[in-house]
Amino acid sequence: MAAQTPPRAEVTVDLDAIRHNVALLAARAGEAATMAVVKADGYGHGAVEVARAALRGGATWLGSCSAAEAVALRDAGIDAPILAWLDLPGVDVPPGIDIAVSSIEHLNTLSGRRIHLKIDTGLSRNGCPRELWPDLVAAAAASDNEVYAVWSHLACADEPGHPSVDSQAKRFAEAYQIALDAGLNPKRHLANSAATLDRPDLCFDMVRVGIAMYGLNPLPTKEDLKPAMTFRSSVALTKRIAAGESVSYGQSWTAEKPTNLALVPVGYADGIPRLLSGRFDVLLGGVRRPVRGRVCMDQILVDCGDDVVEVGEEVVLFGPGDRGEPTAREWADTLGTIDYEIVTGMYRPRLTRRYVG
Repeated sequence: MAAQTPPRAEVTVDLDAIRHNVALLAARAGEAATMAVVKADGYGHGAVEVARAALRGGATWLGSCSAAEAVALRDAGIDAPILAWLDLPGVDVPPGIDIAVSSIEHLNTLSGRRIHLKIDTGLSRNGCPRELWPDLVAAAAASDNEVYAVWSHLACADEPGHPSVDSQAKRFAEAYQIALDAGLNPKRHLANSAATLDRPDLCFDMVRVGIAMYGLNPLPTKEDLKPAMTFRSSVALTKRIAAGESVSYGQSWTAEKPTNLALVPVGYADGIPRLLSGRFDVLLGGVRRPVRGRVCMDQILVDCGDDVVEVGEEVVLFGPGDRGEPTAREWADTLGTIDYEIVTGMYRPRLTRRYVG
């Protein structure tokens, strides 16, 4: 058998981890149904494969942003209920896909569809303003659409105890009562990943789990979640440089003593933020080693000191952290951002995606 070619740039997704995380979240949701959110190509993990794993893990619904994302799931043969929640009014959404509605203008473009009415409870993003909500509910009740659910989204559920959570829950209850008074009998969904883990009282009829399904914890408390994504590459070239030699564009780092460098053929075109230049490590040869100089479009340089590494050796840029490698959360904390941005940034043409489990 021919030797396996080392990866240039590869994202490995552990589907067993996805199933584990969904099962945990579904258990925490109690009697509520679980919607697995697979928008943005499954947060960079691959929407179709993640959807299948999530359904095996206990999810019964799928959530997408756009109709196009929902159609891609249908085209892959997935027949679970899907909610598409953000398109321009008038975009053609094929039958069999639920549609979120936040305005009368959007409602008026629909006929004979199953819809989820969204109320803005304080995020001030998508959703119907509270002062317009009674009119939207009345129009929906008079239409030939099926109002399946009333829903909203929490702004600060990842900050346990934040007063906005209770404030939004109160507004949501008021909006739901208006729907009941109009003769509707919709289901309710409000809880995201953080609320599913921290606020069982807000799980209602369904929860929408996103980031936690991928093993990234939205809460400051410890949870038994397993990160599913590992970003790997391999050593393409090694060289020894003398003291006083500088590394990469701008010569921002200069060796104080002779050292061995390993060139790794990944860069900002492959998802490594350039702002990490001089601020991150990789796992190479079982040891965390610093990346020196600026991140280039196609390559980085790892300082190996006097250790000798071989061409083709695995380089782990981030992963679950169980081998001592950096994590997506570590990258995010260094950059002052969130791990959502790191993993969704792994959806790139030059990256090979491989599934295990």
